[in-house]
Amino acid sequence: MGNKYAIGVDYGTQSGRAVLVDLADGAEIAEHVTPYRHHVIDEALPASGIKLEHDWALQHPLDYIEVLETSVPAVMEESGVDPADVIGLGIDFTACTMLPIDAAGQPLCLQEAHKDNPHSWVKLWKHHAAQDEANRINEVAAARDEKWLARYGDKISSEWMLAKAWQILNEAPEIYEKADQFLEAADWVVGQMTGNFARNSCAAGYKANWHKAEGYPSREFLAALDPRLAELTETKLRGKVEPLGTKAGELTPAFAARMGLAAGTAIAVGNVDAHAGVPGVGVVTPGKLVMAMGTSLCHMLLGTEEKEVEGMCGVVEDGIIPGYYGYEAGQSAVGDIFEWYVEEAAPAYVFKEAEAAGEHVHAYLTRRAEELAPGQSGLLALDWWNGNRSVLVDTDLTGVLLGMTLQTKPWEIYRALLEATAFGTRKIVEAFHASGVEVNELYACGGLPQKNRLLMQIYADVTNREIKIAASKQTPALGAAMFGAVAAGAEKGGYDSIVDAAAAMARVREETFKPNPESVALYDKLYEEYNRLHDYFGRGDNDVMKRLKAVRESVGGNRTYVQ
Repeated sequence: MGNKYAIGVDYGTQSGRAVLVDLADGAEIAEHVTPYRHHVIDEALPASGIKLEHDWALQHPLDYIEVLETSVPAVMEESGVDPADVIGLGIDFTACTMLPIDAAGQPLCLQEAHKDNPHSWVKLWKHHAAQDEANRINEVAAARDEKWLARYGDKISSEWMLAKAWQILNEAPEIYEKADQFLEAADWVVGQMTGNFARNSCAAGYKANWHKAEGYPSREFLAALDPRLAELTETKLRGKVEPLGTKAGELTPAFAARMGLAAGTAIAVGNVDAHAGVPGVGVVTPGKLVMAMGTSLCHMLLGTEEKEVEGMCGVVEDGIIPGYYGYEAGQSAVGDIFEWYVEEAAPAYVFKEAEAAGEHVHAYLTRRAEELAPGQSGLLALDWWNGNRSVLVDTDLTGVLLGMTLQTKPWEIYRALLEATAFGTRKIVEAFHASGVEVNELYACGGLPQKNRLLMQIYADVTNREIKIAASKQTPALGAAMFGAVAAGAEKGGYDSIVDAAAAMARVREETFKPNPESVALYDKLYEEYNRLHDYFGRGDNDVMKRLKAVRESVGGNRTYVQ
């Protein structure tokens, strides 16, 4: 039997990417990216031009299909692989990205009667206009002492399914009524390929508050929110929730023709993007924290039992790897903070010196920051430029930079910001440990670990743990392909479990980042100070950040300036 292959399709915020992977060793044979034709719809609806309100973020569902019709044939053509040898396909997706569909599975936004109503469209993960609904869900759940709330750090997000569904009910009841189901975009795309709409356990657990033993929040709770919501989970969220690696169905002849694959190819149930990266770095057992590092940071960890951990984003049985509890925590800005500094605060001479040295500004600042010892700048920062996701779960917190003098240099500030994000990760590691969930090793994937060696060394020193780096630049797509191989099964040339798939296909770089004992000792001192500031500003001793926000809003927010 010749080589067998699987395809992973990674759906991001701006584009979708297909990667063709050899099942023998995980080698990535070909990849192709299709930018979304309609991008993120956050100002006006396509065609009609109907204006959207602040905090809206929508997408066009046909952009997702275009990825399948463009990127999948492209990797097949580039590789020259026989379609008969591609035995499985898996997808991962940003989440919660949800849409209302009719009984035939058609998105309401594609129908003439509904296309001018913004609520008929796909609500992207970063649609934040359901914050009022999220606040109310949190208040009612806390007042009723709903036990499920603790699994989500005692707060659910405006980005998630319940808040988004309730916003539709509140603002467009006719769309709510017309919707046969609300689906994650991942589950809708899988449904298009197979004709079978299966809900995946990852998105259902982390984004729709579903629990393997208890199901969704109760009918009584939903009725307490709004009597019209009482039947939400039995009707519009109905359907079996399938564990990851389950075969959702087989590629239909119609879609096979559009994608250049063989009809009958096994299609795995969908997955969430960051979570798909966990088996992509070979992590299938507890004690290993996987950090998906980019503009923000998602921390994922496996455990053998369900524990309550302060400020975590969720704990879900079968949520990441079947057979384990998957824990998720996160930092809402990491790469975004470094980007902010370069775009908004770095002086002109830094750009000139970088250009003279033939370096990108980030590379220049990193090189200069590398010349400093820990603590040498006398600076300390809190990493809350976009609020705090874990452990405080408070979007109203803001950034702090402490210790500046007339001698402070730009690369000293840059290093302090790198260090602040590492301190934020250490805080999360300690929260897991304090709750009895072990963290012994760190793994990193995503854009940042590939680009910034200094950052990874700082994380190793601050956490006092060795860090292994993903060999793949497309870790979520690789993980999605692995789940496609599991959906196909060993009999067809795939694998019978994700553990088997990861053992053969996952790769990390040979070089790791090991803690430097001298730096560890220095960072322990700085972390003590970080902790003091963290609790002082974050736990209610001094709510100055919130008071400043209130003043800002009272004088017209941050959008108008006195000339």
